[in-house]
Amino acid sequence: MFSIPGQAPVTITPAAERQITRLMAGKEAFGLKIGLKKGGCAGMEYTMDMVAAADKADEVIEQNGARVLIAPTAQMFLFGTEIDYETGLLESGFKFRNPNVTDACGCGESVSFSLDELAAGTQPKA
Repeated sequence: MFSIPGQAPVTITPAAERQITRLMAGKEAFGLKIGLKKGGCAGMEYTMDMVAAADKADEVIEQNGARVLIAPTAQMFLFGTEIDYETGLLESGFKFRNPNVTDACGCGESVSFSLDELAAGTQPKA
């Protein structure tokens, strides 16, 4: 994983911790696995699945009972991301505040990244 010693690769807000813990208990799951897949109008979409066990190459982040696993192919794209859970009048769901995103579609379901900047280890331009 791309990381800074002593710093978690992603952060989880208290609201997200509570929701992940509820989901883990309800599904008797090991944790919430996050990844990326090609799709959407901006090029990439986040994936989320409750899983029974971690794969060998998954990055596992544990925080106050909540467990998030990051798929190996998504690790460099998610470094520095804050995972939140927002409850609204019309919808509720996980929100990703990802500093590596260079573009997103209007609905926020699809994102894109600058591979050149990520490979070079520099921050993307906003």
